[in-house]
Amino acid sequence: MDKRKKEKILIVEDEQGMNEILRILLESDGYEVSSAMDGEKGIELLKKDIFDLVITDIKMPGVDGFEVLRKAKELSPDTLVIMVTAFGTTESAIEAMKLGAYDYIHKPFKIDEIRIVVNKALEKRGLRRELEVLREEIRTTYRLENIIGKSPRMQGLLNIIPKIAQSSSSVLITGESGSGKELVARAIHNISPRAEKAFVAINCASLPEGLLESELLGYMKGAFTGATHNKEGLFEIAHSGSIFLDEIGEMPVNIQAKILRVIETGTFRRLGGTNDIKVDVRVIAATNKDLKKAIKAGEFREDLFYRLNVVPVRIPPLRERKEDIPPLVEHFLKKFGHGEIRISPESMRVMVNYSWPGNVRELENVIERTVLLTEHDVILPGDLPSELRETEPEEGRLPDLTVNGIDLDRILEDMERSYIKRALELTYGVKTEAAKLLNLSFRSFRHRLHKYGIGPEDDKEG
Repeated sequence: MDKRKKEKILIVEDEQGMNEILRILLESDGYEVSSAMDGEKGIELLKKDIFDLVITDIKMPGVDGFEVLRKAKELSPDTLVIMVTAFGTTESAIEAMKLGAYDYIHKPFKIDEIRIVVNKALEKRGLRRELEVLREEIRTTYRLENIIGKSPRMQGLLNIIPKIAQSSSSVLITGESGSGKELVARAIHNISPRAEKAFVAINCASLPEGLLESELLGYMKGAFTGATHNKEGLFEIAHSGSIFLDEIGEMPVNIQAKILRVIETGTFRRLGGTNDIKVDVRVIAATNKDLKKAIKAGEFREDLFYRLNVVPVRIPPLRERKEDIPPLVEHFLKKFGHGEIRISPESMRVMVNYSWPGNVRELENVIERTVLLTEHDVILPGDLPSELRETEPEEGRLPDLTVNGIDLDRILEDMERSYIKRALELTYGVKTEAAKLLNLSFRSFRHRLHKYGIGPEDDKEG
């Protein structure tokens, strides 16, 4: 069925002949058409239904076309209105546009003219709807609750994101490749006061130097060979919203200086331009590099680092938060398996014990591939990629037992010391929480700290 048959058009025209011509024309084009012979009847129909488009004469007895336009916009702001008149003036056209009319057509008009205007109007409305649906999908995908993590470190991160979101300070997100830096950046934007404005993302490592600068700052016609027109940069497009500079550690130093100026002054110049352009943009940057090392190597500006690092956010790699692997696996199984495929306990153990160098992105890819290739509804270890099955977990490696024997007490003490340090790391040094992770009483936990000489006595206790 032609999608246009679902589009509703209201004709408000007091000339019976014109009313009939428009109705027959639009119905033959597949639209659902209602008509009224005066403005009062037109408004009654507007109150009873939602129309995609209204075509109204301006001059009518009683309620005129301007009142129909006002009421249409009041009742349904997304409804488009085309004004038609045989007595057009510049003043009436200006007033119609101010009130929100989509277009203004003079009588007499050709059939093709009205057809083209109607088609363009409804195409515009369709694009608006698609854009709104896309925006809603993006908002839903990148909501804070879609960041999966029950580990203490991820819970700590999830707790600070709402606080970060409320300011306009620059944010620097660090984390290994595939750890979810853009997901966190979008979540910050989507719960911030800038959420209704643009979120513009660019990977600084994906473009050559010259192209990166022109993408970020824009250019004027004639600025370089091929610059045949003026072009807005991403900072302009992101005005009042947020810009996400992914892999900023790969940005050339000379462009870093220009980005620093935007952050410090809120102004920049397009390539080939002479005028300063003012913008209000929140900068969220991300990198998998150690920027302090890059500063020492002369590869990153120290002043830019401190401007970006106002609010530092570190996303831990997946191998440091293994308790997040099972819920992530279940999430991706629902996404790719539509709830029809499960994972066996043995397969889950394999996945938990794997080191995941590609982090969450690698885990997602593995689940997607496994779901596609498996021939049954339960994923068994043999269904998993060989690199997962062949990797022995670090915690599972035991010293070889030879004829010379081993020092079991020392090995157990080393393991206990390692787990205590790990628990303190996961709980940011809060001893009471670390004790709970190890299922120890606080007194017993303090005894072990003293026994192994771990941490100062003034560590956090809760």
